[in-house]
Amino acid sequence: MTFIMNRQITFTPRLLALAVLAAPLAGALAAGSGFIAPAVAQTAAAAQAAAPISVLYGALEKSQALPSPEARAAIVGPAVDQAFNLDTILKRSIGLHYAQLTPDERTQLLQAFRRFTVARYVSSFKPGSEAVFSILPNAAPNPTGGVLIDTTIRGRTDSPANATPLNYVMTPTPQGWRITDILLNGHISQTATQRSDFRSVIDQSGAAGLIRTLNKKADGLLHG
Repeated sequence: MTFIMNRQITFTPRLLALAVLAAPLAGALAAGSGFIAPAVAQTAAAAQAAAPISVLYGALEKSQALPSPEARAAIVGPAVDQAFNLDTILKRSIGLHYAQLTPDERTQLLQAFRRFTVARYVSSFKPGSEAVFSILPNAAPNPTGGVLIDTTIRGRTDSPANATPLNYVMTPTPQGWRITDILLNGHISQTATQRSDFRSVIDQSGAAGLIRTLNKKADGLLHG
């Protein structure tokens, strides 16, 4: 069995565009009028949708200065929880098989998927990564719901013109805006890529096999 995680999207500075929100919320209500100018309203909406990305990439900035995988995981893990709707991403990545899983299998898969997600960031953003993050101050409607936040990532010595674009699909939840997909170059969906990989594993070895595979991948990323 061949399991290739993220064939097309690899968490490295040159191939991922990850962002921090560069400034606090801009704009204010006109005195006593209750009116927000359209440009200010758009900036406010974009800032709200991008806020979880700001938290995540603030953690990744700090992670690049920490030599220990355990120390990086302690910072990145809570940021992943705040930024992502991992349950939704996992459901979409598994596809039709998800409805056939038991509650216990779903719980174990979510735990393994979270661990794997954190491990990818911990392995990629460490001393020497020198990634530079940026985010565009606008939000565009996503055709399938939510909004798209455009970001870029580049190496510290790279020209901004050579930065790689990465788009985040942000969806509102009762807990606030959360990432539900990542698009490389505006069209390569991480969730769709994972769906192909996950389906292959589940078809051959069931939910237990996918749990083992995710944990094994996480172990390799954290301790390899």
